[in-house]
Amino acid sequence: MASLPPKRKEIYKYEAPWTLYSMNWSVRPDKRFRLAVGSFVEEYNNKVQIVSLNEETSEFEARSTFDHPYPTTKIMWIPDSKGVFQDLVATSGDYLRVWRVSDTDTRLECLLNNNKNSDFCAPLTSFDWNEVDPNLLGTSSIDTTCTIWGLETGQMLGRVNMVTGHVKTQLIAHDKEVYDIAFSRAGGGRDMFASVGADGSVRMFDLRHLEHSTIIYEDPQHHPLLRLAWNKQDPNYLATMAMDSFEVIILDVRVPCTPVARLNNHRACVNGIAWAPHSSCHICTAADDHQALIWDIQQMPRAIEDPILAYTADGEINHIQWASTQPDWIAICYNNCMEILRV
Repeated sequence: MASLPPKRKEIYKYEAPWTLYSMNWSVRPDKRFRLAVGSFVEEYNNKVQIVSLNEETSEFEARSTFDHPYPTTKIMWIPDSKGVFQDLVATSGDYLRVWRVSDTDTRLECLLNNNKNSDFCAPLTSFDWNEVDPNLLGTSSIDTTCTIWGLETGQMLGRVNMVTGHVKTQLIAHDKEVYDIAFSRAGGGRDMFASVGADGSVRMFDLRHLEHSTIIYEDPQHHPLLRLAWNKQDPNYLATMAMDSFEVIILDVRVPCTPVARLNNHRACVNGIAWAPHSSCHICTAADDHQALIWDIQQMPRAIEDPILAYTADGEINHIQWASTQPDWIAICYNNCMEILRV
């Protein structure tokens, strides 16, 4: 008698040996349930682990673990949904590092540092990898700058090419620390990006016209803005959140400075925002109240009263990622656990 395939679970859980802070889904078509997770240990030596779900046993398996100086402020796989580039993952912390992942190990390909004439490096708060042109990355730093890097990855042609990088442009983006940066899909998806920072503003830039930026929003109390995320399907919308705030603000770039919606059902500080990869009107938020909430914002600009889905974790959720190639899966981190949830 043929055995039935194992029934798909709705939640899979991975427990790491340390507190988790950052994570990211791989987008390669042949690595469906693979994620990179970073430790949060308050000392120099930290770790990054590549884990993947064994769909036959329903267990996560650690594929490789490697050392990382300081906790990673962000981890991101190369946005290569067709699998034509080398299998790369990048991390930010003291510097931007690009690592090459193989089935057996992970090794450092290049370390990108734009402070060539100084022993001091200003820590990187975040970065983003351009989806349209994977040879572009942007980093944000506490030294008030954003840097756009050009990466030479070389397509795979049977031989292994070294990955190298250079500074394409560096700009003073804010009056204070810059906490996040994200490329927009507007105008072809290559040249527009936005940043948020300690001055409480969201600013938008165009790589073709860097002499000026557009302020899309300023927090009325000048509270620092920690994160921003672009709507994956409609580049007119982005979401941001202020430090120690219980709400997420949705902005429309066509109507600067006035939020089109406020999502405020959380009962503690919001830590993460993730737009649905396949829908322009769904967004997930996560907070210290242990909750991940999914919202339908179709009614904007009418007030969005309640989320349509809620999940309660066993701890304060500090990170959330919606899988871009598998829209029915969301990953969350809390304490030393990562869970992937079917939505």
